[in-house]
Amino acid sequence: MNAFNKPTIFFGIPKLPARYASLVMPLLLSILMTCIVSLISTFNGIGLAPEFASKWLRAWGVSWLVAFPVLLLALPVVRKATAALVHTH
Repeated sequence: MNAFNKPTIFFGIPKLPARYASLVMPLLLSILMTCIVSLISTFNGIGLAPEFASKWLRAWGVSWLVAFPVLLLALPVVRKATAALVHTH
């Protein structure tokens, strides 16, 4: 908590309002998933070559630029499909 009794993330940066959750979740998911997938793909493609880090970071950036908007568009469809497949009370 900071001096104004507002929850903070770190270094006094306040948490975002709950209305941003629908953007933050796909943002974090796309960062994590593209990081892992591009890391594995780059390693499989070139191994631990001297240019590994630069090629991986480039692949990660490009894949994230595609993945984040796709997640924003696909998430409502996936939520509906999940609701159709899962029994709720």
